[in-house]
Amino acid sequence: MSRDATVTLDWADGEYTFRLGWGELIKLQEECDAGPGFVLQRLLTVECRVQDISSTIRLGLIGGGLEPAKALKMIRDYVEARPPMENRMLAAGILGIAWNGPGDETPGKRRRRRNQTASS
Repeated sequence: MSRDATVTLDWADGEYTFRLGWGELIKLQEECDAGPGFVLQRLLTVECRVQDISSTIRLGLIGGGLEPAKALKMIRDYVEARPPMENRMLAAGILGIAWNGPGDETPGKRRRRRNQTASS
């Protein structure tokens, strides 16, 4: 995972990059009729909607650089043609990384550059 919430994972028929940037998060809340935090909560329970799963993964693929038409085909082939629970945790992981940020830093606290000295 990178600092901009980009993550590359083995999924479907290969390795894919997923990222939900600000624009994708806005589209997600419009498509799911709920804020990203609420969608994430639903994904982490069995109360999620199938749209939560498919939209999160599709928008993550687009945000990761995949062209929208190919992302839609991937969703039809590897999400909508499969049981919803098969991809629920993938969607939760993609959205969780975007919503919570990198797990290696404290929000609001800047990381010290490696080449800085203690006196800087």
